Amino acid sequence: MKHVIIFIILLTITIFPGYAQTQSNPSIRLETIEIPFDKFNVVSSDANIITLEHEHTINWQLTIENNLVYANPLGNAVIRLYDNLNKEKFIEIGMGSQPDFKFWVAVQTPDTGYAVIHSRIEDGWKPGEHITAAYSDSTGFSVNNGERIVVSNLDVENFVIKEIAVYGMESSTDPHATNSGSLILNVVSGNPADNPLFYLPFAITGAVGVLVVVLLKTKKRM
Repeated sequence: MKHVIIFIILLTITIFPGYAQTQSNPSIRLETIEIPFDKFNVVSSDANIITLEHEHTINWQLTIENNLVYANPLGNAVIRLYDNLNKEKFIEIGMGSQPDFKFWVAVQTPDTGYAVIHSRIEDGWKPGEHITAAYSDSTGFSVNNGERIVVSNLDVENFVIKEIAVYGMESSTDPHATNSGSLILNVVSGNPADNPLFYLPFAITGAVGVLVVVLLKTKKRM
């Protein structure tokens, strides 16, 4: 019995690394989108829609690198993350121009309408610092403005990203919000349960357990 268990352990050590090296991880989805400055020179009703390559669900993180050069003090860079399961629901992150650098986070749902969750009219974000938004089915939605967490564990109910909209002008008669630069979005998501390797340790453990029980019963009969 002892020799059989040792053999199984050695076989597991041999198979698992090789299997891990030959299989890609389908549970991890990563994409980078660079949005040029002119996409922000529209009002919200004319927001530019960007369709992502992947549907990001279960657990996702969005990193915002704002390299835009603002053209006037009223200019903004606003990002709306639409829930692919409900187009009437979105999360909005807004970054205002110098000198105030206002920052806000808002959520719209069919039940509650549009609600600002966090707002700071001065020094809300800093150029050069990455803004991070993250969602998990278990912990909800959170935002870090580059210095601290400003939204934490907000319940947004199974939020799935597939489309993003951007705009920056408050009124169509305003000067352009931006005149150069770009905004870079990095999106990563993953569901460990989608990865075949996720189940392999459990399968091996179960097989070993069954074998041990069988061997113990066989030994008692002998």
